[in-house]
Amino acid sequence: MRKGAKAALVSGVFAVLVGGSGYGAYNVVTAVNADGGSSSSAKDGARRSGPPTREEVRETAAAFLAAWAKGDADGAAAYTDNAEVAAEALTGYREDAHIEKVRLTAGRISGTRVPFTVRATVAYEGKRKPLRYASAFEVVRGVHSGRALVDWRADVVHPDLGRGDTLETGEAAAPPIRAVDRDGRALTAKAYPSLAPVLDQLRSKYGDRAGGRPGIELYIDRADADAGTKTLLTLAEGRAGTLRTTLSATAQRAAEGAVARYAESSVVAVKPSTGEVLAVANHREDEFNAAFEGKLAPGSTMKIVTAAMLIERGVTKASGPAPCTPEATWQSQTFHNLKGMAPDGKATLADSFARSCNTAFVKLVDEKPLTDASLTEEAQDGFGLGRDDWHTGITSSDGAVPASTGPDRAANAIGQGQVQLNPLNLASVTATAMTGSFRQPVLVPKSLIGDELATARGLSEGTVGQLRQMMRRTAVSGTGARALAGLGGDVGAKTGSAEVDGQRRPNSWFTGYRGDLAVAAMAQEGGHGGDTAGPIVAAVLRTGA
Repeated sequence: MRKGAKAALVSGVFAVLVGGSGYGAYNVVTAVNADGGSSSSAKDGARRSGPPTREEVRETAAAFLAAWAKGDADGAAAYTDNAEVAAEALTGYREDAHIEKVRLTAGRISGTRVPFTVRATVAYEGKRKPLRYASAFEVVRGVHSGRALVDWRADVVHPDLGRGDTLETGEAAAPPIRAVDRDGRALTAKAYPSLAPVLDQLRSKYGDRAGGRPGIELYIDRADADAGTKTLLTLAEGRAGTLRTTLSATAQRAAEGAVARYAESSVVAVKPSTGEVLAVANHREDEFNAAFEGKLAPGSTMKIVTAAMLIERGVTKASGPAPCTPEATWQSQTFHNLKGMAPDGKATLADSFARSCNTAFVKLVDEKPLTDASLTEEAQDGFGLGRDDWHTGITSSDGAVPASTGPDRAANAIGQGQVQLNPLNLASVTATAMTGSFRQPVLVPKSLIGDELATARGLSEGTVGQLRQMMRRTAVSGTGARALAGLGGDVGAKTGSAEVDGQRRPNSWFTGYRGDLAVAAMAQEGGHGGDTAGPIVAAVLRTGA
């Protein structure tokens, strides 16, 4: 131990306390050998290899946390595998975040993982508040030194920190906001947990224009400016300005409840007549807004776009031929249907769409006048996808439908290959299929966004009529029928499942419409579209928001 720290063995508990009235104190709660021997790496000058021993993990953790608690940033950083970056972060912890009286208590070590809790005080210009949180780190073997070292990551300092993020205490980067829905009802992260990252971004982007006054806060300043800041502790309240969104509290509540039942799931609802986003919800371990920013293969839900391409380029029509064969080969790659699907050599496009027959679509992409770029052109010009020009009010992706050669040309047509979408994109696709007009989705009034919204040609009236016919059949008697059972009115749907290498089950996708409401959902490893994503969509459609 370094000078200034005391070690003691009391009832099998190893404790390190910083003497005097220093910066803080560190306690490690874990059993040690009765002889209290020092680390074998300290006794043996030779460079060691292999995973750190339990004793090395314990002693490295003790030294690192003791130095951190004492306020010795350089000393603590010397016990990490990235001393320069660690020293800068730990110096900022004290000088920029104004965190003092730090007490670090390690929990039970599991292998090389060391969990710990932080009890400290944030003090800034006469204002003080206690800070409590938990974090963890791994102890690894140094590649060059052979020493046992803390594997340095930003989230060692605080679990919500990412690469390049910093902790700051001072006047908030933006005034707080009181976000409200389209009817003036309050939207808070407590009531709607998956809105937390959305509200952070809205505050960062529009707080200055909402009429509020910033308070004094401990906050995370994100490396990605578009991600906004995250408040961890408020030392002095600011004054919130009111920010109206396009969301519907009714639809948002249903969306939150629906994704809560399925891990790694996301959902978006839009109003087709305006493009306004009515709900956005995610159920994830992290705070990534996969509903807006995700990029994954959408499976057979892409057949909405592919069907539009086939109709608009005169390849076939809803009542035209689209035989469903057991398999289809395209440039050396063989495609199959879901297990158990009976072939139908006389199937129409509507038949194969409602059953989600892959082989029918694969065979049709070979027809003239289609080219490698035809699906890309349909996606961009008809549905506004894949041009990187959406301005929704927060960070979002508008998908990718690249022109592809070889087997990917056929794979793209059934939502695999190089196609990537998220629930926001898919809800917009459904809205366009319903109305024929592409209306770029927005989360706040267009007057706030400032940038020009994306535009697209849209679809012909004849194409819309056929797409709605096929989607209604899917919802009433096809692959979407079970999920949407009991929903009356004018309904439509499309299911999808996307195979991903290394996953036990495919990703589940589902999109549907009812009235002036289009909803799309995705659940990673959720299985078939109707199994997981389908019930999520149905729950939101039932609100009729």
